[in-house]
Amino acid sequence: MAGFRGGTGGTVVVAVDGLAGAGKSTVARAVAAALGCPYLDTGAFYRAVTLAVVRAGADAASEQAVLQVTAAACLDYAAGAMLLDGEDVSEAVRTPEVGALVSAVSAFPEVRRLVVERQRDWVEEHGGRVVVEGRDIGTVVFPEAAVKVFLTASAAARARRRVADAEAAGQTLQDVEDHLRARDHADSTRAASPLRSAADAVTIDTTDLTVAQVVAVILGLIAEAEGDAGR
Repeated sequence: MAGFRGGTGGTVVVAVDGLAGAGKSTVARAVAAALGCPYLDTGAFYRAVTLAVVRAGADAASEQAVLQVTAAACLDYAAGAMLLDGEDVSEAVRTPEVGALVSAVSAFPEVRRLVVERQRDWVEEHGGRVVVEGRDIGTVVFPEAAVKVFLTASAAARARRRVADAEAAGQTLQDVEDHLRARDHADSTRAASPLRSAADAVTIDTTDLTVAQVVAVILGLIAEAEGDAGR
């Protein structure tokens, strides 16, 4: 795989970006499983920081307060679990309370800088192929990623995929759709690392595709990139 790189050294990054509810996590995990390589959910890092802010009773609207919490937090990702100060918070970071604040917390430039540094260190430590999922992987975190895809889907389709968890929290389908639209708007208009597709990313509309179909497309792109690098 000489020349087929996307991180530093011998690291090969497959960047999976996209809209909330477009299937990023499910697809990225499946691609990593097919490749037999590590997977990193970068969004979980921002959710963990947000959870730390909530637990600390810090002002989520204050960049300085959030930055202090972020600097003090020990963030790690192991075996598909998000760890905050050694505690598995994979479930705790998915609560409505965290979801309502994560866009605001993750919009602070210095907070993003700290978190991105930790994500890059994580990928470098694991080396080899790594599938990295998020909302600015191909544009900011790993702009030289070997393969970049951007997943999208209709707002209605994305809301349907999230409705089971939402109903458990007392939300309607319309509530979820409205939240997704608001989240996309907030993330795409923030000053630091806005949500957008990289110019060289392949956009995949997952609205009418199965997970297996999307995974097959991405594996094909990886095989093509590896073939080009080997020539």
